[in-house]
Amino acid sequence: MSSFDVDLFVIGGGSGGVRAARIATSYGAKVMLAEEHRMGGTCVIRGCVPKKLYVQASRFADDLEDTRGFGWSIKDAHFDFAKLKVAKDKEITRLEGLYRQTLEKNGVEIVAERATLKAPHEVLLADGRLIRARYVLVATGGAPSFPDTTPGITLAEDSNTFFEWDSLPKSLAIVGAGYIGVEFACLLQRLGVKVTLITRRDLVLPKFDHDLRQGLHDAMSASGIKIITGNDVEMISGHCGNLLLKLHGDVSLDVERVIFATGRKPNTKGLGLEALGVALDAQGGVKVDSYSKTNLDWLYAVGDVTNRVQLTPVAIREGHAFSDTVFGKRPTAVDLGPVPTAVFVTPELGTCGLTEEDARKAHDVVLYRTSFRPMKATLSGHSEKVMMKILVDRPSDKVLGVHILGEGAGEMIQLVGIAMRMGATKRDFDSTLAVHPTAAEELVTMRTPVG
Repeated sequence: MSSFDVDLFVIGGGSGGVRAARIATSYGAKVMLAEEHRMGGTCVIRGCVPKKLYVQASRFADDLEDTRGFGWSIKDAHFDFAKLKVAKDKEITRLEGLYRQTLEKNGVEIVAERATLKAPHEVLLADGRLIRARYVLVATGGAPSFPDTTPGITLAEDSNTFFEWDSLPKSLAIVGAGYIGVEFACLLQRLGVKVTLITRRDLVLPKFDHDLRQGLHDAMSASGIKIITGNDVEMISGHCGNLLLKLHGDVSLDVERVIFATGRKPNTKGLGLEALGVALDAQGGVKVDSYSKTNLDWLYAVGDVTNRVQLTPVAIREGHAFSDTVFGKRPTAVDLGPVPTAVFVTPELGTCGLTEEDARKAHDVVLYRTSFRPMKATLSGHSEKVMMKILVDRPSDKVLGVHILGEGAGEMIQLVGIAMRMGATKRDFDSTLAVHPTAAEELVTMRTPVG
């Protein structure tokens, strides 16, 4: 008789943990999963899903304005944030229920409490129960990272608390210009908030392709978002609804609320990892090999907690591959390149593969780039532009990177990702017939190199 209570214990009910648990049961494993908060993790509860719903709501501001050029006259348009939040909360609750139903249907035992590692193969639950597991998977995700030394930092809020707001402020400062910072800035500005974005960098979205960064930076400024570059917050004082931010160089800012979007860190604190000798990186991320195994044979980790690629689809793929490897006896390593991704700013951004800066470090690059006014803007009168660029390795003709800024970029880059995964060349792009009239057709009609 086995000395283990379960074959697999999963700590964390986010996308990666849920997928791993479900696939493990399909191989006949007995699985228990613990989640101390709401099922679905960051993406479903306080990340991708509610963010995208708010982004879609915000874009109606531009759409309503654009209708005039197409002969429409819409009077008395009014936005009610309270109604939006109620609708969002209802959808999140529905999705959370689906996650739970899926696990229960597949025979996973769900424990709605905190779980920590006690000893090798042993998980301690908050109610005092000790569960022995043949394997343990850590899938606890990440958490917002705050600069603890900033005076008054307790007056600031993070991306988690934002989704609990019942009303919007008239003015807001956002500190940080990564994914979260720029997405929040764009959606809130269109919902009527006066937004100031503060970044230590010269442009928004560090680590992205420079042309995308510049194009988005200019578009955000043109939309009315005030961007303060090369600066940071020294001190926050006042109270919620009346805050004073002091920046370097005697710069000050009066706002009602402030959100810090200065990155996320792996959620490993208090799990008992250090006591067991689990190898962690400098940010607290769990170190794993290409099969998501830690330095302990019985312990694995997937998703943001590993500090690899912090994207929900990556966590899902890693969770699936873990169960295929351990319980399906089909060793599966996750290939993390090229990874298509989108940033749901307005205008939208989609990217896959190398940036121009990184491509030129390792390849003889041929650059194709275009910028144009989309068809919709010719009648709406909107000043928006679409920018696309393709990076090609000259000797092999292989496409190294594709970057898109404009409406529908997220949808386009998903399909581009398939082509790049298959090793597409520029000749493959050129020989593909265009769909006309679309913005996407520019991806197969760019023929003249610009660098």
